Amino acid sequence: MCSCVAPQVCQHPNSRMREWGAEAVTALIKAGLAYKHDPPLSQNQRLQLLLLNPLKELSNVLHADIRQKQLESVLQILQSQGDSLGPGWPLVLGVIGAIRNDQGESLIRTAFQCLQLVVTDFLPTMPCTCLQIVVEVAGSFGLQNQELNISLTSIGLLWNISDYFYQRGEQIEQELNREEAVLEKQAREKGVALNRPFHPAPPFDCLWLCLYAKLGELCVDPRPAVRKSAGQTLFSTISAHGTLLQPATWHTVVWKVLFVLLDCVRKSSTTADKEKIESGGGNILIHHSRDTAEKQWAETWVLSLAGVARIFNTRRYLLQSLGDFFKAWEVLLDHIQSAALSKNNEVSLAALKSFQEILQITTPARDAEKSPDALTAMGVPALTDPVPASGPGRPLPLTLPRSDSVAERLARYEGVEPLQVDELEDSALWWSAWNTWYRTGTECTRPPAAGDKPAFVPSQPFLTALVQIFPALYQHVKAGFSMDDLRKLGVILQGAVSVPISSDASPFILPSYTEAVLTGLQEAVLTALDVLQKAICVGPENMQVMYPAIFDQLLLFVEFSCKPPQFGKLETKHVANAKYSQRSLEVVVDLYQKTACHKAVINESVLQNIIKTLRVPLGLKYACPSESTWKLAVSSLLKVLSVGLPVARQHASSGKFDAMWPELANAFEDFLFPKSSPPDNLSIQEFQKNESIDVEVVQLISTEILPFANFIPKEFVGMIMTMLNKGSIHSQSSSFTAIRPPRHKRATSPVWRSPCCSRDPRTQQVTEIIFVLKAISTLMDSLKKTQPENAVDGNTWAQVIALYPTLVECITCSSAEVSSALKEALGPFKDFMQPPVAKVLNGES
Repeated sequence: MCSCVAPQVCQHPNSRMREWGAEAVTALIKAGLAYKHDPPLSQNQRLQLLLLNPLKELSNVLHADIRQKQLESVLQILQSQGDSLGPGWPLVLGVIGAIRNDQGESLIRTAFQCLQLVVTDFLPTMPCTCLQIVVEVAGSFGLQNQELNISLTSIGLLWNISDYFYQRGEQIEQELNREEAVLEKQAREKGVALNRPFHPAPPFDCLWLCLYAKLGELCVDPRPAVRKSAGQTLFSTISAHGTLLQPATWHTVVWKVLFVLLDCVRKSSTTADKEKIESGGGNILIHHSRDTAEKQWAETWVLSLAGVARIFNTRRYLLQSLGDFFKAWEVLLDHIQSAALSKNNEVSLAALKSFQEILQITTPARDAEKSPDALTAMGVPALTDPVPASGPGRPLPLTLPRSDSVAERLARYEGVEPLQVDELEDSALWWSAWNTWYRTGTECTRPPAAGDKPAFVPSQPFLTALVQIFPALYQHVKAGFSMDDLRKLGVILQGAVSVPISSDASPFILPSYTEAVLTGLQEAVLTALDVLQKAICVGPENMQVMYPAIFDQLLLFVEFSCKPPQFGKLETKHVANAKYSQRSLEVVVDLYQKTACHKAVINESVLQNIIKTLRVPLGLKYACPSESTWKLAVSSLLKVLSVGLPVARQHASSGKFDAMWPELANAFEDFLFPKSSPPDNLSIQEFQKNESIDVEVVQLISTEILPFANFIPKEFVGMIMTMLNKGSIHSQSSSFTAIRPPRHKRATSPVWRSPCCSRDPRTQQVTEIIFVLKAISTLMDSLKKTQPENAVDGNTWAQVIALYPTLVECITCSSAEVSSALKEALGPFKDFMQPPVAKVLNGES
């Protein structure tokens, strides 16, 4: 009778009539359930369903007062007969879950109170087949939009439910398997296929998949707080309880839960509204970092991508057994690249952190061979919060597609043991990661075309994180790393340091010259090159052909000391970081000292390139943006030449250094005769220090070049003689007096400049003159020892003879030390003096 009366009376338009009908129905139901039946209701499913069905039918009533009465009755039934509901649970759960957004907060709150009681007290007493219904009902409360706190609390209930699944896993699994067997038998008898969600996964796994799917649905809820809570719960649940799943079920988790989530989040993030949200309702203030829908979705994107990347990291060896891991890996990399190229700095930086995360996975086959500190020994900085790889031991054989490009890479690398199958497959994964890194770096550092204004400029932290990925990535791809890959790396590194600061697209901002530190990006770039050059040093001979390319990249950074990089056609401030270029130059010097004799370094004219690069700061000298730049350039040149000149002389006949000699002569000329003048505020002490540097250069000429004139191209010796002659002319252009000129008429000549123009004490002047005279003496001795077969050309002799009048002019100097040095310089000229050749005229002498 209840089932007949309830629908009509409880839907009556008269509220009083509805109230009486609802009261009568609910009272009869509660009385029937409380009656001591024989057998008990828990053993009489048909009677129990007859009693509860009218209560369920009240869910179809649209009147709020009836629904309120229904839910209050359910709450009373749970409190009094919850332990004995048995087969009636599906009906009760159906009543609780029959909520709609248009029912109002009061009804939803009462229904949720019932659900909380179910989850708290009655999960162990209900049939395990009802657990999936509980998950669905809890999820429906998360999706309702009338009460935010209820949505958030329902997500907490889902976590509690998952914890219950984990604790009672064995018992639940057994009961579900028994029920599954019954259902399969019934399906076979009827000749139909078993139809349930996520089939053919095992029933216990299906329970988990239902939970993950519901959380995944909540992860894309319109409300940011719900998305954040659901995302954290989803990934925490998978991380904590994912080991209970069968390996094959992970395929569904990856493709039907995780990737579906990433697709939805990416789509919503890229289409979200950019309009500012003034407030969160009421008196709630929204932080400026979350004041648009776009920014709020960015947070969800960050959380989702980081969660998926961490799962791939911790469960990689399990996922590899699924057979399509390579495809899944590339999908993940595609999501990372897409997020890294996002115009939202938070998303892009988080994507690179996720990239770093997945690169921390080590290959099982190499674990025993690689020490834990291998990366540290190579100079790779430790990443923040590394996540150790876990999962079963050695992965099962995979069936990854093998591209020709990977095989070619491996074939190019000689001197390496043949890779095993799993190593080949790992190589394919890492080269795919390398390609993703290269595409990301190329895209984000590409300068705008002429006339275009950059819509987005990546931040310095983003570029730093991008470059920091390389050392870890290189450890995975070094076996096939080629010159082409090195060139690609150079494009990224150069592009990264050329990008202007994101807060203002016009200036190129780096630390000032007074700062003795590098930016994070500069440190990362130098670390990347350091890791690479160290690997080349210990690598096979064929790998060492990369040395010249490393030098080219470092020398490019050295050029930034005087010529800052440009970002397309954008005008940038002419500001560069002296410390960065100096560090690069220090690395150049150190590396050249180690590799000067290497075949590739000789063949590719590395010494000439170093000299050519240093000519710029040497020629600018006092006009350099930083005084420390030209000083370091001089000291670096001297160090390089002390190693390089013997190598150049040794290979003089090969012609490989022919272009280096005139470059070196021009470098000396540019430095010793600069076009710039010392600053007006330069002290005498500083001026003396600067001239002592000039002395070092001339000393190198006298000790490392002139004594070896026989082994040096004649043209180069001629250029050096011309330079010495030019210096001597400067020296004799005025008398040796100590008259000081006005401060605004400072000399710019080298060490042999007129003493009266140097503003130095007389002792310093005398020392400089003596040094020049000794250099001339050394030159004369070298010419005297020249063998006939190595005859000096006439032009050189002409320049040597032209020095003689200048030396004679110095005789008037009153300094005894100068007179002694002058005597040594003039003495050798007697060996080249001879009477004129007799001429015969008309047959007579």
